[in-house]
Amino acid sequence: MAESRIAIYGAMAANVAIAVTKFVVAGITGSSAMLSEGIHSAVDTINGVLLLVGLRLSKRPATAEHPFGHGKELYFWSLIVAVLIFGLGGGVSFYEGIQHMRHPEPMTDPTWNYVVLALAALFEGTSFAIALRQFLGQSGKRPFWNALHSSKDPATYTVLAEDGAALAGLLIAAGGVYASHRFDMPELDGAASVLIGLLLAGVAVLLVRESRGLLIGEGIRPETARAIRDIARAQPHVHAVGQVLSMYMGPDEVLAVIDLDFDPGSTTAQADRTIAAIEKAVRARYPVIRRLYIDAGAHGAPLPTAPEAGA
Repeated sequence: MAESRIAIYGAMAANVAIAVTKFVVAGITGSSAMLSEGIHSAVDTINGVLLLVGLRLSKRPATAEHPFGHGKELYFWSLIVAVLIFGLGGGVSFYEGIQHMRHPEPMTDPTWNYVVLALAALFEGTSFAIALRQFLGQSGKRPFWNALHSSKDPATYTVLAEDGAALAGLLIAAGGVYASHRFDMPELDGAASVLIGLLLAGVAVLLVRESRGLLIGEGIRPETARAIRDIARAQPHVHAVGQVLSMYMGPDEVLAVIDLDFDPGSTTAQADRTIAAIEKAVRARYPVIRRLYIDAGAHGAPLPTAPEAGA
């Protein structure tokens, strides 16, 4: 989680400086695309604050009302961030672009727009590099897109998505400013703002999709569940292994339940040793599984019996 905070702080520092500069230059030059970019950076700054709130609240200890802790707070706040990106970032940029296309105003000297866009690209690129380094450190050797989809840490992948969208938005804004001035068509600057709005809306939809899955109880990957079942099957006295039920309680905490049947005639002592061995092996291979419960006799097989007296 410390790595996630580093990525968020880096993004916030860049966005505060960039947002102020973009708004000032948008006021001077009258660029709609630059105004959209200023809104984008301001929203990203607010989003960073909300992600920090989510990180802090998710670390609260378990209570009687929340016996499994508050890890899902981070998923809730990441959903709010995605909604803000869609509504404030994408919606306002889209509206501003449409208005500028309907009522175009000639752009003044675009030089300052280019200067600010270049500086913004430098800051956003630095923030993106920080977030990417943190993400790659967490993903290990898995392919990038596979790791991105499998990541359960919204603090990192949200910053990564925001910074990636910001860099793409800067490229669109630069193209809009250039085309508007080059062809003396201010409508093109408004069109660039519309494209930025659509870009942000698309990123927001992807983030909402990820947050929704985690909020409603997304579990471990099927291949991980199969590996856990194989670990259980390899233990002595195990007759059958059923489904592995799991759910992410936070970015680094999983709750898992294993349905298990023992061989007929197995004793309680043998079952206890088998369960302990399964728990040890699963936790050693998958440290993220913090809570592991084994449901013995789940398929109707007889439960282990205590050894007879004198045996």
